[in-house]
Amino acid sequence: MNIKITGKNLEITDALREATEERLSRLDRFFAPDTPAYVTMSVEKDRKKIEVTIPMKKNIIRSEQVSNDMYVSIGLVEEVIERQLKKYKNKIVDKKQDATGFKKEYVEKDYDEEDVNIIRTKRFEVKPMYPEDACVQMELLGHNFFVFMNADTDKVSVVYKRKDGQYGMLEPDL
Repeated sequence: MNIKITGKNLEITDALREATEERLSRLDRFFAPDTPAYVTMSVEKDRKKIEVTIPMKKNIIRSEQVSNDMYVSIGLVEEVIERQLKKYKNKIVDKKQDATGFKKEYVEKDYDEEDVNIIRTKRFEVKPMYPEDACVQMELLGHNFFVFMNADTDKVSVVYKRKDGQYGMLEPDL
């Protein structure tokens, strides 16, 4: 892999660069040597965050991890990407898709695929309301997202609580 490391509010020391390259080089067994991996490290208050993005032809493999220690975050992000690759191998590298960017051994090896089991279906009435009212309702329920009918657009929308404490909204583009 061709690893490119950048820092936000953080100077990338030789030790950080070396630790990152060492951990991410464990993923070399999955990817072709020229596959790019973009790593962004940042510090916000006590939070040490690392984001790894590996663009492929038809997919993006991405993980973001936050902890109090950057070295812990580096280890976590590598483990998550490896788990993703093994778990979704058949979806990521379908034999009909172009598998360039992946090593032949990875494409040919079968990994145990975990089934996605929906264990509960919840039905609810979708009421027209404004996004601000939906945020209030979400907070009252103690949830981190809320589905509602947007009174402005007459479309089903979702408001959610972001990690930074702000709110976000998802709307379909029909």
